Amino acid sequence: MSAKKGAEERPLAVVVLAAGQGTRMKSAHAKVLHCLGGLPLIQHVLRAAEPLGADRIAVVVGHQAQAVEQACAGFDAQFALQAEQRGTGHAVAIAGYAELGDFDGDVLVLYGDVPLLTTESLRRLIAEHHARDATLSLLTTIVEDPTGYGRIVRDAAGALVGIVEERDATPEQRRIREINPGIYCVRSRFLFPALERLRPDNAQGELYLTDIVAAAKRAGEPMATVPVPAQEVLGINSRADLAVLERLVRTRTVQRHMANGVTFLDPETAYVDVTVEIGADTIVGPDVHLSGKTAVGRDCRIDGAAFVADSVVGDGVHLKPMVVIAESRIEGGAVLGPFCQLRPGAHLHRDVHIGNFVEVKKSEIGRGTKANHLAYIGDATIGEESNIGAGTITCNYDGFDKHRTTIGDRVQIGSDSQLVAPVRIGDDAYVATGTTVRHDVEPGALAFNPKPDQRRPGWVEAFRKRKRAEKKR
Repeated sequence: MSAKKGAEERPLAVVVLAAGQGTRMKSAHAKVLHCLGGLPLIQHVLRAAEPLGADRIAVVVGHQAQAVEQACAGFDAQFALQAEQRGTGHAVAIAGYAELGDFDGDVLVLYGDVPLLTTESLRRLIAEHHARDATLSLLTTIVEDPTGYGRIVRDAAGALVGIVEERDATPEQRRIREINPGIYCVRSRFLFPALERLRPDNAQGELYLTDIVAAAKRAGEPMATVPVPAQEVLGINSRADLAVLERLVRTRTVQRHMANGVTFLDPETAYVDVTVEIGADTIVGPDVHLSGKTAVGRDCRIDGAAFVADSVVGDGVHLKPMVVIAESRIEGGAVLGPFCQLRPGAHLHRDVHIGNFVEVKKSEIGRGTKANHLAYIGDATIGEESNIGAGTITCNYDGFDKHRTTIGDRVQIGSDSQLVAPVRIGDDAYVATGTTVRHDVEPGALAFNPKPDQRRPGWVEAFRKRKRAEKKR
């Protein structure tokens, strides 16, 4: 898909600048790899740009280039290496040399550390760029404190005159609150020659992309501006900035789900990644964390302090307080918790009940089966309508290998039982309380270990008498 000017199609290229280290993050990781709302910063930018249907997307990498390229997996992007960071103008020029040398169309310049820009705002910028037949168009925003930013200078009619950097601004210009966040849409026929003419005439000795605005003004090229909310163009330079944007992203994400019919009992304490899906009429309690590729169905209830990561939760599921779930699948009508854990590979069929202090790992549990108290189910397959008593353990590890336990339909496992894998319990079998099962149990059989009760009448009094005597010595 290409951007359009009237009936004329014009190709669109997107350049994302992501080469910097981000020294103020005080991190061993490149800045654009830090996560926001569950995704690396660079992915937020690419997700906003992807629906534009650009003919080419070029990501300029530098610091930890390989890791940044891996973070862009899944997007149709090419990469240009800026081995020496010599400024934003130099970075865009690198993209031109490496990926856009033969490109004739519009170039949209974005930044890997400005993650809140929306697709809608980018579309407005491109549309205005074409409507005004502009050579260069840019986003602008109004901020309370414009210190450090280039000011947007307009004439009496409101037309853009130019951008004045703070060091060059008059006292009157410094009072201007409309600033340049540096997001441009530029005709390639102007952009790349203009970049070649940039000079490092500044204290940092870098090539600044902002200088192309002055070049366009001097050349009499038509320009356009599009205003956006200040939040959308906030950049990240420090951990404090990251925390501010994390709150904004969480708020935006929760509001999106509420608009789609989800109830949040305490929206301010909901931690929901941007990748999470939640069905209508689901109720989310306080301090709930939903992360990664989690998908929650309709009419669910998630009580407080639940942690769900990369899992599928079916319709009508009830997650009681303090459940921890990772890389698992829960089908409709199941009830979990409180205080239970599903580790990776758990698959619960419809109407399964997993109760307090039960841990399930790499196991499939059939429809209607219950494990309501204090059990460990690991590397197991359990059929339908079975009951796993309190204290049951599937002994799956022999110190070297994991082994599987198979339990059939309508099986009753008594409390405090140990099932030593590999072992198979047939349909309709009973395992008596306190039994250690080391061999397969045929369908309909009772498995038990003879443990006759033994008593010593008067033992307690004799024991206490002996202990009291020992203490007097």
